[in-house]
Amino acid sequence: MIEVKISSLSEGEFNRGVFATCDITKGTMVHEAPVIAYPNEQHSHIEQTLIADYAFEYGSNHSAILLGYGMLFNHSYEPNATYEISFEKHTFDFYAHKDIKAGEEILINYNGDVDDKELLWFDQKSEG
Repeated sequence: MIEVKISSLSEGEFNRGVFATCDITKGTMVHEAPVIAYPNEQHSHIEQTLIADYAFEYGSNHSAILLGYGMLFNHSYEPNATYEISFEKHTFDFYAHKDIKAGEEILINYNGDVDDKELLWFDQKSEG
C-alpha cells in the first residue's frame, strides 16, 4: 500500500517520502508505527543530533522516535493524511484524511492537527 521513494518536497542527502502504491480511500489506516518513547528531560541530548528534527511529542512528559516509516512522512499544511497516537499499543497510527491516488506522496501536518496552519520551526527560519 505504501513505499518510500525520493521526494521533491524533502531536502538534504536523504530526500525521501512515503508514497501510495495503490489508491487509498479516506479513513484507511496506511501505517502503524511503533514508538520508542523517552522522557522529555532526555530531549536535550537528542537535540544535539539530526534525530531532533524527526522526534514527535508523545503525551505531556515524553517524546518519541517512530519506527517503520513513521519518521519519513513529509509535512504539508494541506495534508492528505493524519495520525492518531495509541498510548495503549504504543504506536502512531496514520490514516488517509482524504482519498489518495496511487503514486501520490502521503503528507501529514507536523502540527498534529490537519487544520493547524501555525508555522513550523523550519518555515519560521526561512521567514527570518
